[in-house]
Amino acid sequence: MPEAVVVAAVRSPIGRAGKGSLVGMRPDDMAAQTIRAALGQVPALDASTIDDLYLGCAQPWGEQGYNMARIVGTLLGLDTVPGCTVNRFCASSVQTTRMAFHAIRVGEGDAFISAGVECVSRYPDLSAAGMSMDSWNNPEFADAQARTAQMAKNNQTWTDPREQGLLPDAYIAMGQSAENVATSRGISRQRQDEWGVRSQNRAEEAIKSGFFASEIAPLTLPDGTVVSTDDGPRAGVSLEKVSGLAPVFRKDGTVTAGNCCPLNDGAAALIIMSDIKAKDLGLTPLARIVSTGVSALSPEVMGLGPVEASRQALRRAGMSIGDMDLYEINEAFAAQVLPSADDLGMDLDKLNIHGGAIALGHPFGATGARITTTLLNGLQASDGQLGLETMCVGGGQGMAIIYERLS
Repeated sequence: MPEAVVVAAVRSPIGRAGKGSLVGMRPDDMAAQTIRAALGQVPALDASTIDDLYLGCAQPWGEQGYNMARIVGTLLGLDTVPGCTVNRFCASSVQTTRMAFHAIRVGEGDAFISAGVECVSRYPDLSAAGMSMDSWNNPEFADAQARTAQMAKNNQTWTDPREQGLLPDAYIAMGQSAENVATSRGISRQRQDEWGVRSQNRAEEAIKSGFFASEIAPLTLPDGTVVSTDDGPRAGVSLEKVSGLAPVFRKDGTVTAGNCCPLNDGAAALIIMSDIKAKDLGLTPLARIVSTGVSALSPEVMGLGPVEASRQALRRAGMSIGDMDLYEINEAFAAQVLPSADDLGMDLDKLNIHGGAIALGHPFGATGARITTTLLNGLQASDGQLGLETMCVGGGQGMAIIYERLS
């Protein structure tokens, strides 16, 4: 049975949505440029022979609609390469890698693009379109939505709505879900703030060392400007500064702009092959995909999604958390990273050692492939062998994937 290996991994710089360096760039152009950079790392591969192009996107509508994967393929001149846009919200481009992994393992192809993109800056204005997010939800969730709103108003702690015969709110605001996790798991404001400061400080150190330079593929904007650095990381962030920020989602809550991710624009891309194809082309793979996991839980505590998904991936690999040299949990919120790490028994000195989404940003559809790129870069820099990537997913899911470094 063939193994699935990663032969190229790149990401774009990450922009701040609405006010950052990438607001003037279309998502299809952003994805095309990033994929082109990934293909540039494997010149021996005839791109026209790629079996499929999988593109993750959490909100595939507006400029991100019309099966954007196919649009990106045609922008790249890959008319004979199929394209599929995939939505598993925050884990969309973990899912694209999982699809390539499965296809290769069963012999249904030997070369795939696994990529992701999100341009929150370019989201259509729902109010201008005469829509609201509430109108998208099933009316059966109305009681849960009203209950969540009342809880926020009264600053109440979370209990599972099913205990009162209610359905959970499938797409509760993720900040509210983070507050639910914080209160139910006793994650203090100080501990969240300390993690947010750590993320910023680690990212600052990584930038100074040149760590990210090797993984970022610069983007050329329509006006010719070249962007090569992330907007988000801030120098000199201190606990004193962060501890003074006001709660964002609940009166007297604990989630602030200093301990959660911002809204972002960005892209990332992997080239995944069978080990046989890579050998035929004379390539030295970066890593082998070992196993994956996907899980679900109450949407109102979606931040704990990494726990069961990671346990699945570890079980399928016949490994334990102690076997991992590095791990990455997407930092949607410090409130969910910390209890997930606690439950998994992670060594925090191995977790997000170059900073995470609190500093770098979380362009939803791109984040899975972005984290893969950073994880593989980190394994190489530290001479590690095994890495675990995992994240929570809006709507109440979790995903995980284990990599074994090969070069």
